[in-house]
Amino acid sequence: MARILVVDDEIGIRELLSEILYDEGHTVELAENAAQARAARLRARPDLVLLDIWMPDTDGVSLLKEWGSQGLLDMPVIMMSGHATVDTAVEATRIGAVDFLEKPITLQKLLKTIAAGLARPVVSATAVAAARAPERRPDGGLSPLTTVPMASSAEPALMPEPNNSLLGGIALDQPLRDARDEFERIYFEYHLGRENHSMTRVSEKTGLERTHLYRKLKQLGIDASRKKHNQ
Repeated sequence: MARILVVDDEIGIRELLSEILYDEGHTVELAENAAQARAARLRARPDLVLLDIWMPDTDGVSLLKEWGSQGLLDMPVIMMSGHATVDTAVEATRIGAVDFLEKPITLQKLLKTIAAGLARPVVSATAVAAARAPERRPDGGLSPLTTVPMASSAEPALMPEPNNSLLGGIALDQPLRDARDEFERIYFEYHLGRENHSMTRVSEKTGLERTHLYRKLKQLGIDASRKKHNQ
């Protein structure tokens, strides 16, 4: 699962998104303004950022530009707003946002957009600029701009043969949520068995707070009772 930074000045939105993402197994960090978001980004690079556009100190589009100019926009950023215009959404996408969510956000739309964002490779603005910059020749002159060759549609790249199963016999030709549930079931049953069904130690190993851990096990249909498994 991913480490997601949620930036929104509304506490209700932050708490709701945090609970949903936590239940999905993600690690969540919250920021209520641009200053907190900057500090969180400098501490560690998140796997994905949910960034509100309208905030009281610095708006989300300005923060997005700032990260891009500093070479810090090397993670997918999904913008959120309930009042943004089409022009604002287009501008955010041009700067580097991978998608835009309009509030109120439905659960299905949220999870689908996050999954797509996490699956999408992101190249920082600094890396793009470096790739496009002409090289300096030994005589001090500049060489012509070199472009990166693109794969031809007539010559498809060689791909490995698909394997429709993973560890534990998980079928990969099924919806993502079903495959993820199967994996999580195997994952939690492994840790429960290894820690002799000690919820404290399983909580520490998996990084889930006990309340969320119990909720997740119940959702997956896993009986965490130590008494039953020691019979």
